[in-house]
Amino acid sequence: MTDGATAGLFLDAEGMKALGASIAIAGTGLASAIAEKDIGTAAIGAMAENEGLFGKGLILTVIPETIVIFGLVVALLINSA
Repeated sequence: MTDGATAGLFLDAEGMKALGASIAIAGTGLASAIAEKDIGTAAIGAMAENEGLFGKGLILTVIPETIVIFGLVVALLINSA
C-alpha cells in the first residue's frame, strides 16, 4: 500500500513537465511515422513509373520530419518554463 506522501511524489511540477514533454515528442514522432509511411509508399510507386520523380519524392518524404522538430521545440519550451 502507498500512503499519500509517496503518491504525491509522482504529481509534482517537475514530473508533470517531464510527462508533458514526453507526450509532445511521442505524439509528433508517431504522427510523423504515419505520414511518412503513406508518403513513402506513394513516392516509391511514382518512382517505379517515372525515375525522374526521385527529387520530388525525396522532398515530400522529408517534410513530415519537420513535425518532430516542432515537437522537440515544444518539449524544450515546456522544460525551460
